[in-house]
Amino acid sequence: MKKLLLFFSFFSALYPALAQKINIDSLLKVAISLKSETKLTSSTNRDSLLKLFPPTKSTPARIKLIYDVIYNNGLLDRKQAFYYHYKILDLARKENDPVCEAIILSELGDIYFGYGDMTRGLQMIDNALKLAEKTGNKQAIGIVYHNYAFYYQNDAYYYKYYNQKALQFSQAGQDDLFVCLELLNLAEIYKIEHKDDSAKYYLTKSFELSLRKHIDPLITYNLIAIGTQQTNVKLKLKYCRIALNMPFTSKNPLILCKVLDSIASYYKEQGLIDSALFYAKKGYNAANNLFLTKRIWSARFLSQLYKGRNADSVLKYQDIYYTSRDSLFNIDKVRNAQLQTNKEQQRQQQIAVQKTAYQTRFKFYILLLIITFLLMMAFVFWRNNRHKHKANLLLQKQKEQIQQTLKELKQTQQQLIQSEKMASLGELTAGIAHEIQNPLNFVNNFSEVSMEMLDEMELELNKGDTQEAKAIAEDVKQNLEKIRNHGKRADNIVKGMLQHSRTGSSLREPTDLNKLADEYLRLAYHGLRAKDKTFDAELKTNFDSALPLINVVTQDIGRVLLNLYTNSFYAMQQRQNTESSNYKPMIKVSTALKGQFAEITVWDNGTGVPEAIKEKILQPFFTTKPSGAGTGLGLSLSYDIVVKAHNGKIAVDSKEGEYTAFIISLPI
Repeated sequence: MKKLLLFFSFFSALYPALAQKINIDSLLKVAISLKSETKLTSSTNRDSLLKLFPPTKSTPARIKLIYDVIYNNGLLDRKQAFYYHYKILDLARKENDPVCEAIILSELGDIYFGYGDMTRGLQMIDNALKLAEKTGNKQAIGIVYHNYAFYYQNDAYYYKYYNQKALQFSQAGQDDLFVCLELLNLAEIYKIEHKDDSAKYYLTKSFELSLRKHIDPLITYNLIAIGTQQTNVKLKLKYCRIALNMPFTSKNPLILCKVLDSIASYYKEQGLIDSALFYAKKGYNAANNLFLTKRIWSARFLSQLYKGRNADSVLKYQDIYYTSRDSLFNIDKVRNAQLQTNKEQQRQQQIAVQKTAYQTRFKFYILLLIITFLLMMAFVFWRNNRHKHKANLLLQKQKEQIQQTLKELKQTQQQLIQSEKMASLGELTAGIAHEIQNPLNFVNNFSEVSMEMLDEMELELNKGDTQEAKAIAEDVKQNLEKIRNHGKRADNIVKGMLQHSRTGSSLREPTDLNKLADEYLRLAYHGLRAKDKTFDAELKTNFDSALPLINVVTQDIGRVLLNLYTNSFYAMQQRQNTESSNYKPMIKVSTALKGQFAEITVWDNGTGVPEAIKEKILQPFFTTKPSGAGTGLGLSLSYDIVVKAHNGKIAVDSKEGEYTAFIISLPI
């Protein structure tokens, strides 16, 4: 059975037009098979179902409980209907469940309408719609619109409009029961409008959904509707008898009444009036305890059947029909119900207008208060702005003064840096003079000797002793080679001095740190010796022969080394002046390859650096020398060259009164 329904759903989706022609018989077989599967729920368990309402927290589950109580367990009589509807209303309000409250209010409104109290019924459904729309629950809104539509059964436009609205919300709320109901109602509407294709389409969809979801009441309703739409009178009777034998029909007088009326209509069409009267009376008796709306059609149908047969019965049922119709559909009564509703709406609107007026006045006073506050704040801001403007002028003036001072400070700093360079150049001058004197002496001596040897060679040639002349020429050649080497030595010294005196460039070149460290050590030492002949120190070097050429700015690293050497010699000189003759100044310079860094270590046994000032010695303008003896920029510039310009490191290790070691690390 389930497979058949799934196949039908798939087939209908692909071929809707063809499906309408062949599916009714297939669905009928499913309906007949369901008859044996249906198990009727006892109608004595409504109170038990009510007890399940509070612990049930799911809204769809609660809505199902509501319809199990008021509908699915058999139709309630008038007294029971009001009792159970109001019980559910109380429970919904106690549980603070506005969705279920809106639904049961609309069902109560439908009951009042069915029993002729249109004013109260319409008011209840109006309230239910407002409450449902406030909750936003699609299922509840669909149910309320479904009940709202019955007030407009005599107005085709609005009856269709509200049924379409109900279908829209019921589909959005996934309420299968009411989707089936709305599809069925729309099928009947399209049948009245003679739109047979649309009527069959909606009816088929309703029937298929009722079978697939096992919605028993709607299965019977659909069978009746299918029967009434048949052109073949035998098929009409067939569908009505199947509907009559459905399990749910026997326990629901509302459905039973509709089935019996349909069978009576069939016999009337066949001219079998006695059979028609039999089923019509059974239908009327079933409707006698139902809503007023359900008795009207049965009474009218009986009055028509009795025409020409029993005048008293005709008058009796006509009187019942007109009395019921006037009671239910009296225009004045309808207008009165609508008027009462409109009055209530007007009262609510007046309350809303008064509330809006109060809120408007309240907002006006709040706005006035805000404006006053804003004016006060504007005044405060204006006054503060004036003070701020004056303060800005003062700050601008101070800023200009500070900028001027900073400019002068930068100029002074540049002058001091240049002075530091010139001071280091002065330190080199004596050493350079000493270093350059040695090669000059060699040049002069070898030049004089070479000249004498040339004279001797000339004499030997005159004597004809070519062998001796060649030996002398070879000696002259060696002398000239020595002159050239010592000339290059003097040239390199001059170039180094020029590099040191330049403002410098950022051009890096591969440099032999061993050679650079050794050269600047001797220059610094001879420079100090030129100033103080009494000072002597032991120079020790330990250079790593495996050290590769390092890309550095040569003159900048030379300046760093010169600063360190000069400070070491100064520290040793100071210690020599304060200690006994047992003190022997010593400086050690070493290089080593440490991972990705080349290290140069300058160690001396001078006065050392006190622990208190160790963190300050690399700061600009900090010096321990007497006033005029130093600028305090040497180590600061060295730090900038090593760390900032070459991405290296510079560290200090010292013990006061014993030693100081500066370690320079340059990335390879």
